[in-house]
Amino acid sequence: MPGGADSLVEVLSGPVLEAAPRLLGAVLRHGGVAVRLTEVEAYDGANDPGSHAFRGPTRRTEVMFGPPGRLYVYFTYGMHHCANVVCGPDGTASAVLLRAGEVVDGVDTARSRRPSGPDRDLARGPARLCSALGLDLSDNGLDLTAGALTLGPPVEPALVSTGPRVGLRQAPDRPWRFWLTGDPTVSRYVAAKPPRRRGPAPMTE
Repeated sequence: MPGGADSLVEVLSGPVLEAAPRLLGAVLRHGGVAVRLTEVEAYDGANDPGSHAFRGPTRRTEVMFGPPGRLYVYFTYGMHHCANVVCGPDGTASAVLLRAGEVVDGVDTARSRRPSGPDRDLARGPARLCSALGLDLSDNGLDLTAGALTLGPPVEPALVSTGPRVGLRQAPDRPWRFWLTGDPTVSRYVAAKPPRRRGPAPMTE
């Protein structure tokens, strides 16, 4: 059944660089809100120093090594949640970060969670997307193949843009971010700031 659970599992069981652009246009439902995905990033586990799973499983990343279609949620900067869809075969860690989307159902509910700004900004960026959907650490490991995530029709490659991932210091130039070209809900690209270099110790008399 097109867009159904079987085809979703098939897509998510494949390589992350194929699954990521295929998730553009998919609809994720949670907490009374539905978001159509417009921007994603691929992370390829042991093959990717930018991935949380690069050095193997930890208590934080163990869900990434589980079956495809699970949700990997993490907390960052002491204030934001980010959500990823686990991809690849069971036991191999890869995931797609959900960077941005358009709220297509439950706008009032999403706005109650993010009361300021225009509707296009409700899920524009990974933290806002999680906030709009009401996702937090309690949703880590959620099985999205049970109906929460529905694929849309494949997007024509000519309508998809690619570029470097946002804010990474490790493997920052890999063009593994995918977005719907010209969509107003796509987030702004920000490169990682280089680490500060300590200057020489001040001279003393």
